[in-house]
Amino acid sequence: MPGHANTLTLMKTPKPILNALSIVVDDMAASVAFYRACGLEFADDGVDAPHTESTAFGGFRILLDTAHSIAEFDPAWSALAKGGRISLAFECADPAEVDSRYAELTAAGHTGRLEPFDAFWGQRYATVVDPDGNSVDFYAPST
Repeated sequence: MPGHANTLTLMKTPKPILNALSIVVDDMAASVAFYRACGLEFADDGVDAPHTESTAFGGFRILLDTAHSIAEFDPAWSALAKGGRISLAFECADPAEVDSRYAELTAAGHTGRLEPFDAFWGQRYATVVDPDGNSVDFYAPST
């Protein structure tokens, strides 16, 4: 049967597993503090390290790496314009937590991009900017 052997080969080939997201940061201490305020926990202090990570979400890892450490092993790497390419989203327990996370982070000096609002798709939603210009969303089902 044509294509049958190729189908079997594809079925036997293991698929890679997405298990981490790496964020290149300019100021590790500021980024660790920001993501801790978002609810992530880091195994080590991380503030003076070129790399740290948080394991969450069923084993999915958020990696923070300094721009300097990336350039050390990839000399051709260069930073692009700040932010706007990725967005992280944190599900909150309820709409009040969306509001409190936004208030807490903006009170700490982080830029609010979208104040909490009731979105037409049925969620309480807010966006704050991390120290490197990336959007970080907080959402919960509207009540």
